[in-house]
Amino acid sequence: MIDLFKAKYRNRVSPSGNSFLKPSPGVAGGSRVNVPFDSFTLSNGLTVILRKESSIPVVAVDVAYHVGSKNELRGRTGLAHLFEHLMFEGSANVKKGEFDTYISLAGGYNNAYTTEDVTNYYEVLPSNQLPLALWLESDRMLKFAATVEALTTQREVVKEEKRWRVDNRPYGDATEKLQEMVFPVGQYNWPVIGSMADLDSARLNDLKDFFELHYRPDNAVLVISGDIDLRKTKKLASKYFEDIPAGSKPLSLVDFDDLPISSEKHLAVSGKVPSPAVFVAYKAPPEGSAEYYALSQLSKVLSDGNSSRLYKKLLYEKQTVSEFDASIDGMEESSVFIFSAFVSSGHSIEEVVEIFDSEIKKLQNSRVSDREFRKARNSSLSSYVGKLSTNSGVADALAHYHTFFGDPGMISSEVERELGVTRDSMLRTAVEILDKNKRAVLSYLPEINS
Repeated sequence: MIDLFKAKYRNRVSPSGNSFLKPSPGVAGGSRVNVPFDSFTLSNGLTVILRKESSIPVVAVDVAYHVGSKNELRGRTGLAHLFEHLMFEGSANVKKGEFDTYISLAGGYNNAYTTEDVTNYYEVLPSNQLPLALWLESDRMLKFAATVEALTTQREVVKEEKRWRVDNRPYGDATEKLQEMVFPVGQYNWPVIGSMADLDSARLNDLKDFFELHYRPDNAVLVISGDIDLRKTKKLASKYFEDIPAGSKPLSLVDFDDLPISSEKHLAVSGKVPSPAVFVAYKAPPEGSAEYYALSQLSKVLSDGNSSRLYKKLLYEKQTVSEFDASIDGMEESSVFIFSAFVSSGHSIEEVVEIFDSEIKKLQNSRVSDREFRKARNSSLSSYVGKLSTNSGVADALAHYHTFFGDPGMISSEVERELGVTRDSMLRTAVEILDKNKRAVLSYLPEINS
């Protein structure tokens, strides 16, 4: 499946001996997630979260800035993602290209990602190299150091990324089209990568203003997870970050704008795609809401594994699709429940949507079976523990919960919220949210050559 709204977690491969399960009654399997951590705030407003896990001599460093594409303005889209690229072009005391070189020579790796709501930078490296990662991250937080040359280079890199991921890939523009349909106005209306015209018009002063407003310690969180000495690491964090000044301007709060979907929207696209495809999207309350967790459980009932309802209907019995998925994508101000399917030869989009609608109707008419309910709960617990199986996964999650909710402790309680979903709340949410009159349907049809 193509990525639609960018996932907030990634599965990163690295060895780990982490253990997160502690006995606790009332949760599936009699277990719960438990991730202890320490946190404190520097005088400049930077939140620092430390989590000790010494099973292997590795440490993950994660710096998340509470800024994403929703902090942009129409006509100035793509700045958050473009700036992510620029942050690897050099900083106050690190020359162009040296950031990656320092990390790789130290035996580590690094990367970053931008979403609608956050920009996240991370490094994973041997624990004795922690001071290096902290120096590098603090140096690029210290001051704006991008050059016209760097902007020119990275603007072309991002434009090429857009061509490769969006413009020249089958179904690649599905994200843009769905966002325009689901969010007809407001800050989620445009894609994270921005438009070509806006990228071309971006100037160095625009990015300098963006940095000064958003890339500041009082708008960021530093997470260090792995083989660390807590006392020494607190001193290191203070040493490298305490002297960075807080922002001189008030933080700009987003006055989020949106409109409800009042009737079913349809858009059919004819293009160079290998097979017909359909995407059905429902707007829902944001990540962290009761509806979000209920939809997460419903997605598992519909599409998780060979025993799921849609697998049995679409793939096994009817053989109408070659691939499909149902999932909930959470964002800070909203979430989107998405069904996507690639239609098999000899079948039609209408046939696939009819089967999907039939299964949604069943969810709205009666509670899911006890077996489906227990399977979804067990899948949630397994999936969540899997996400926290690496130091980088833990660091990413701690940063995420702090940034979205101001509560990194949700790393231990989040799964209980999902497991707190009942069969009745799933039924109620299916009725309220999965309303045929409040959705967007995007279809792709192969071009017919004359």
